[in-house]
Amino acid sequence: MFTGIVEEVGIVENYNDGVLEINSSVVTESLSISDSISVNGVCLTVTNLTEKSFLVDVVPETMKRSNLSKLSNGSYVNLERSLSVESRLGGHFVQGHVEGVGTVKYIEKNKNAYMVGIETSSTIMKYIVEKGFIAIDGISLTVVDCKNKDFSVTIVPYTWENTLMNHRKVKDIVNLETDILAKYVEKLI
Repeated sequence: MFTGIVEEVGIVENYNDGVLEINSSVVTESLSISDSISVNGVCLTVTNLTEKSFLVDVVPETMKRSNLSKLSNGSYVNLERSLSVESRLGGHFVQGHVEGVGTVKYIEKNKNAYMVGIETSSTIMKYIVEKGFIAIDGISLTVVDCKNKDFSVTIVPYTWENTLMNHRKVKDIVNLETDILAKYVEKLI
């Protein structure tokens, strides 16, 4: 379980045969082998550690549903350690179970913030509501507006500067996780 509050932007050191090595300085401080870690919003298990990096396995199902297959050496990734009992819940409950991807349609400066539009499938859009939660590359965000095929979010200055959002460009592929509550309500009804 995560909050969607990114702790650090890491850099892919090596990505080969489903093994992803990420350089980081903040999250490795208290990370252990077998811990869960969110990488661009995908919950992965730490398999090995060095002083400045950690390794995770990326399985075919994860490759199919996320943007992790697009990573290469030098790519930036959002990182968050799993929620502990002592942690504050600053974002929303994020499971790290990415449902699919979206495409950045536009990025517009809006005074001191940025408005970002994301296009995605109808399968994902049915769970997105105005002022609801969405995790984009693991970042907890509030939906500003939604239509049939796309939605928008505002990125506040702190989030812009401290996540990989400031590296995103139009047509980039992003990971999406909707609020789990909507799916449970749908199933019950």
